[in-house]
Amino acid sequence: MSGKLYLVATPIGNLEDITYRAIRVLSEVDIIAAEDTRHTKKLLNHFNINTSLTSYHEHNKIEKGPYLIKKLQEGLTIALVTDAGTPGISDPGEDLVRLCRMEDIEVTSVPGAVALITGLILSGLNTRRFVFEGFLPHDKKERNSILQKLKVEHRTIILYEAPHRLKQTLKQLLEALGNRNIAITRELTKKFEEVDTITLEEAVNKYGSESPRGEFVLIIEGKPLEDLRNEEIQRWENISIEDHYNKYIEEGLDKKNAMKQVAKDRGTSKRDIYNYLVKLDN
Repeated sequence: MSGKLYLVATPIGNLEDITYRAIRVLSEVDIIAAEDTRHTKKLLNHFNINTSLTSYHEHNKIEKGPYLIKKLQEGLTIALVTDAGTPGISDPGEDLVRLCRMEDIEVTSVPGAVALITGLILSGLNTRRFVFEGFLPHDKKERNSILQKLKVEHRTIILYEAPHRLKQTLKQLLEALGNRNIAITRELTKKFEEVDTITLEEAVNKYGSESPRGEFVLIIEGKPLEDLRNEEIQRWENISIEDHYNKYIEEGLDKKNAMKQVAKDRGTSKRDIYNYLVKLDN
């Protein structure tokens, strides 16, 4: 009978944020697979946990994944932890979960701290709908592609960023998105926790003279839906109503629905479109 994989959330800063269940599971499993065994060892020592440790991270996941699967198939229980927060978010935990699902190995979660949610609820920005992008890619072309997509994203945007890349990222965000509001959070749950809600322009100026320290969660205001709608209407204004209408006719819409769609695109009434087209026929 196969064992079980536990995805165990660990504190993102304050050690008091670990759960009783997490401590129990980490104490009882056969193996703890950790992103950085030296970092996790400090956590285990603090709570007097002596479970055997092995490494599992981005650079060894291809060979280590099958090894962990084999141990699970032998009936062992394994807890997967990241350096901080919930495993499987912006780390290779998702790959191990996928392998377990393929092999019908049971996976369960021991929930706890997660930096992106902590930053979001502290930001003061809209929490109803949001999109998490993690770390922007290093590849310039791929990075620019994502930034262009975020340019029209109306939901609140959440990013992770390392201190040595923060200045560059803030400049690129300002260039791509314009001067939006942003909450720059760092050292979450720690003694020097900081949440700075300012504009992107102010952020670029601030960190142009300061040296960023700590891990950052960036929460960025989405583009207002009204702005998106106005831009859409302006795009249609570049072609005539007649050409706009004929476009939908060529795509197979009947006259009634073509006029209805043109009116919707241009933010006007169907009657206005009808009257305009009738005048052209006359």
